Amino acid sequence: MSLATDVQERPQAIDWMARADAVAEEIAAYAALHDADDSFVSEAYQRLKAEGLFKALVPVEFGGGGAETAEICQVIRRLGAACGSTALAFAMHSHLVAVAAWRWRHQGAPTEGLLKRVAGEDLVLVSSGGSDWLPSGGAAVKTEGGFRITARKPFSSGCLAGDLLVTSAVYGDPEAGPTVLHFAVPLKAPGVSILDTWRVLGMRGTGSNDIELTDVFVPDAAISGRRPQGRWHPLFHAISMIAFALIYSAYMGVADGARASALTTLRKRGETEGLSYLVGEMENAHAAAELAMARMIEIAQTGTPGPETTGQAMTCRTLLGRAAIETVERAMEAVGGAAFYRDLGLERAFRDIQGARFHPLQEKPQLRYAGRLALGWDIDG
Repeated sequence: MSLATDVQERPQAIDWMARADAVAEEIAAYAALHDADDSFVSEAYQRLKAEGLFKALVPVEFGGGGAETAEICQVIRRLGAACGSTALAFAMHSHLVAVAAWRWRHQGAPTEGLLKRVAGEDLVLVSSGGSDWLPSGGAAVKTEGGFRITARKPFSSGCLAGDLLVTSAVYGDPEAGPTVLHFAVPLKAPGVSILDTWRVLGMRGTGSNDIELTDVFVPDAAISGRRPQGRWHPLFHAISMIAFALIYSAYMGVADGARASALTTLRKRGETEGLSYLVGEMENAHAAAELAMARMIEIAQTGTPGPETTGQAMTCRTLLGRAAIETVERAMEAVGGAAFYRDLGLERAFRDIQGARFHPLQEKPQLRYAGRLALGWDIDG
């Protein structure tokens, strides 16, 4: 049965976790192979598309699955336990759809066209937001009918299977000053190139190559937003509220997988002095990550965008990242020397989990934001 038929007949009955379980079971076998040769998780993307997961967050009104953000967080978490790269790359698509759907439903934002295209054309979106964030990057030059964009966008996860790059560039507005323009560009448009740059420590299967835009024309009608460069904007409070619950679900999944692998290995051994303490530390770290994850999902589902909500979401992002990293570290320590072998998968989990350090707001900027917020100081100061 197609997703479209599924949605029309019983939109509330779609079991997204059952679909996630089916995908996870298959992709686990490929995860180590993609990690070993730095290749993209192409089989996983094919399965995700076949299960309707790329359109899951699109509202039913537009032909999508009508899934809640909380549901897809759990899907991503399940995928992360099997293959961190698949989970993270899929999260990057998912957060763009989730934010667009939330803004349409709660703010009347003109995102209907994008959402209908994601559902109708089964599009895969690619984000450059993590590398751009508030400052953005690249140059937008005004020309007749639009802008010419020249930029290089690293960390473009899933670009090898992507259809639209959702990105931004800086326009030197003669009146408003440096202004960030937001827009989407087809990855097959003239002047768009994917550079084979993704040779990294972990999350090797995400295909997060650089995308180069060379004099790419973007019409005025395609500019979806404008904001002052380098300053917090309502759009980014909405992004912060929703996106990081989805993104960090991938790291929660990696921690889940490492914990499960360690426990399976250790239960086969006899009791040894001190082992229960090490496992207890792993359990505490995992529980802390779960608590932060639950709060992030609650914020994404029920929050109101603004500086305070962003502060809470970003604090949870730091706490979850720390705890997920510690979970994997304690799993390796408890298992001992066997964890050094690739076949067990803990070595890959250790490398993959390091990615939790690098998404915005990274820990030091997050601490600064939290401190300024608590003190009543300007968050843009």
